[in-house]
Amino acid sequence: MDFAQQQRESQNEAVDQIATGLGWFSIGLGLTEILAPGSLARFIGVSDDDGNRSLLRFYGIREVAAGVGILTQPRPAGWLWGRVAGDLLDLASLGNAMKSDRNEPSKLTAATTAVVGVTALDVYCARQLSNGHSQQAGVAEDSGVEVRKSVFINRPPEEVYRFWHNFQNLPRFMTYLESVQETGNGRSHWVANATGGRRVEWDAEITDDQPNSLLAWRSLEGSDIPNSGSVRFEAAPGNRGTYVKVEMRYDPPGGAVGAAIAKLFGTEPGQQIDHDLRLFKQIIETGEIVKSDASIHSGMHPAQPPAENEEVTR
Repeated sequence: MDFAQQQRESQNEAVDQIATGLGWFSIGLGLTEILAPGSLARFIGVSDDDGNRSLLRFYGIREVAAGVGILTQPRPAGWLWGRVAGDLLDLASLGNAMKSDRNEPSKLTAATTAVVGVTALDVYCARQLSNGHSQQAGVAEDSGVEVRKSVFINRPPEEVYRFWHNFQNLPRFMTYLESVQETGNGRSHWVANATGGRRVEWDAEITDDQPNSLLAWRSLEGSDIPNSGSVRFEAAPGNRGTYVKVEMRYDPPGGAVGAAIAKLFGTEPGQQIDHDLRLFKQIIETGEIVKSDASIHSGMHPAQPPAENEEVTR
């Protein structure tokens, strides 16, 4: 074992110990919030009323769940990012409490300082875990999310494949895309809008291209959101249309919890793909995008089998 590997393993052990400590801290704080919300409210300088007690109990349940997740999961990066989200919520609540004359500013200031310190520790630990501190013998932590979606389109595979293969068509129905530019040799440059108005970019290359049947891709090194996947174009029985089946793997910021938060706000790629495939169906079948989802169903082929169920695995 070389010096660099020894140093890396020593750092990994330290981060694991911090994560374990944060897990127990989260459980202890959560139990206090659940069992003694009144005493805790007075300790941090907020009024001991029913509203604050109920809020602290709710926060306590969140803390206990995060602590159990950190202590029981071999890869708890997502739970640490969940703690970070909870810390931000705590800071917002404390800031709001500062505005009330019923509360004690000095105690609230001390509580806020403590939460800021814990937040910094949570962020540090979450980043170390997300950046692959658990790499052993060069194998990185797999925190990716896989999404599978499908849609039936009443057009032949040749037409559907041809439209999709022209990547400049993709922003017409992929609403998060700004542009896709082919750069040659099976490579392309993608620009998209992410959560919070953030702009993300990546380069991708085609890894498999079977005319009228399959397109597969993967993002190149340095991508803002690493991703890979494939689109299959399968003829329906009797040549009565095409099944379009999309499989994608991506690495969301914050791991599984980051993906769950994105899904809560309607920005998770699995939800986006489902929406985009509906728009794709409209363009191919009608030549335009109609505003009402009801028009999608009314225009379906009468012999269309039901679409496959969504599958999301982590």
